[in-house]
Amino acid sequence: MDTLSELLRELRLASGFFLQAEFFTPWCIDSTPGKEDLHRIVPDAEHVILFHLMVEGSCSIKIRDSSQSWRLQAGDMIIIPRGEAHLIGSDLHLAPVQAASLMQPADAPGMLRISHGGCGACTRFICGFLSGDPRLCRPLLASLPPIVIVPLCNPEKISWITETLRFATEETGKPGIGSSVILSRVAELIFVEALRRYTASLPESQQGWLAGLRSPHVSRALSLLHARPAYRWTVEELAAQTGLSRTALVDRFQRLLGDPPLRYLARWRLALAARQLRETQDPLTRIAERVGYESESAFNRAFKREFGVPPASWRRQTHREAAQELEAH
Repeated sequence: MDTLSELLRELRLASGFFLQAEFFTPWCIDSTPGKEDLHRIVPDAEHVILFHLMVEGSCSIKIRDSSQSWRLQAGDMIIIPRGEAHLIGSDLHLAPVQAASLMQPADAPGMLRISHGGCGACTRFICGFLSGDPRLCRPLLASLPPIVIVPLCNPEKISWITETLRFATEETGKPGIGSSVILSRVAELIFVEALRRYTASLPESQQGWLAGLRSPHVSRALSLLHARPAYRWTVEELAAQTGLSRTALVDRFQRLLGDPPLRYLARWRLALAARQLRETQDPLTRIAERVGYESESAFNRAFKREFGVPPASWRRQTHREAAQELEAH
């Protein structure tokens, strides 16, 4: 399994579509979701990645307090990995309207809709989400800019992407048996394809986790670490299996990812442990063993260095916060 697939499998992302939107020139909206809006989309999620698929028309987008903007056209996918405040519109100089204030229930169960603007040309979106554990998502999120724009297809060409977009649009408008499952898979499929295309477009000077996937040796090392995180890896063994010297592997790995291989592995192990602490009641000793620690005391020390508190305290705090969040909603 390739490294991107391995990471996405570990993330266990929940995905789907939640909004159909149509805008008529002139218009400008602030599409930044608030905490309450995110709870409407995915009630239990710790982190939500939003994306907009433009299926018709054209418009512009920018980070709210930035002067730089980008022009969008049909076939573009816009990913907002960390929830940055952003404006979308036919004219970004107009006073923006909060998108959340325009949302209405759609005919499809669980879907929302927006229809807004003047009497001019129409632009349509279907909007989706992926949610997951922010600690496990960290390598991916840290390698993405505030806004990712990926041309998924030339709107004049017929391709599997355009057919998939058309299918997703039709399903959101006329849901049938199994639609929610189908749309979840379609959303994830399109997101992965966008990541693949974005990664392929990165310049040679780019750093970060996704840039590391383009380096055959670093990608091989990442694949080994993700496939067997509990194994007692050494840099020498990783180097031997990637075809580099120890020094060369450490240099390339750190230059692209910001951490040497074993430091990266330690953080990944602790992220996996945090998920198990949150999702299970398994004893600390068992969790420590699963993620590669020989003793509970070594696990406790490493976890406290990374998260600021011992794993038992972190588990109690996380469960208490989850219970409070549930009561609030």
